[in-house]
Amino acid sequence: MTLDLPTPDAPLKIGTRGSPLALAQANETRDRLATAFDLPDEAFTIVVIKTTGDRVLDRPLKEIGGKGLFTREIEEALLGGEIDIAVHSMKDMPVLQPGGLALDCYLPREDVRDAFICPAHTTIHDLPKGVVVGTSSLRRRAQLLTRRPDLQVVEFRGNLQTRLRKLDDGVAMATFLASAGLNRMKIDGVPATPIAPEDMLPAVAQGAIGVERREGDDRVATMLGAIHDIPTAQRLAAERAFLAELDGSCETPIAGLADLDGENLRLRGEILRPDGSETHSGEITGLIAEGPEMGASLARDLLARATPGFFDWRTA
Repeated sequence: MTLDLPTPDAPLKIGTRGSPLALAQANETRDRLATAFDLPDEAFTIVVIKTTGDRVLDRPLKEIGGKGLFTREIEEALLGGEIDIAVHSMKDMPVLQPGGLALDCYLPREDVRDAFICPAHTTIHDLPKGVVVGTSSLRRRAQLLTRRPDLQVVEFRGNLQTRLRKLDDGVAMATFLASAGLNRMKIDGVPATPIAPEDMLPAVAQGAIGVERREGDDRVATMLGAIHDIPTAQRLAAERAFLAELDGSCETPIAGLADLDGENLRLRGEILRPDGSETHSGEITGLIAEGPEMGASLARDLLARATPGFFDWRTA
């Protein structure tokens, strides 16, 4: 059967958020598809969709909802046929998919590390006592306070450029960004120091791009299969199973990272109280095929170690 490829007259519509980083990710997806099928850029149209998370910038994420803040409107457009595929940062994705949608294409993963952004210092431990650090991530806040409980942490919402501007304006002395975002945006001249996962475990699925489609859309499924990265999928299967067992969301300080070594997979995970007063971490190794089971097992182990009421703050 001949594949019905998109054309400039009938382009494939790619849905995305409108931030510069989201557009860079959508462009990467387009470029990979264009290369795989020898198509011109004009055979694709990028459709910008504003999400709740993009519109509401004056409140912390935990006050306005979970991970769906950055995906819901895009998925509604996909289900409604307004777009043909949706490009997402996987660390923003809920573990459950809406009915009628499939998420089975991942691009090769970028650098998973957090980057410490500070003009005057290169590590967290170098910061003077009591200075202000900005972040909108509950995970980064909790990990920072575990290491430096003396620091003041303020809310730092906005896209990558907005947060860098806030730093320049003196709202905080330091902040954190994902190294993947800096790399994809090709941003130079930022005082960024990558943090080894051994020192600060990243968010589940950090650095990974997922491409979502409608179930039953065989044409799109075939096209996405040509750019799907299996090692990234194997790593995320373990990490997202870990997250799912913990019932994780943007409201939950959770970190997790899977690495591959031949046929084996190593998964590290961490759960924290938001104020950094309690943290539990561990790791598990096994065959790649056992990744989802390993993720669930590690989550149960960490939960068993947590003190009573560890997650009570989520419903307070």
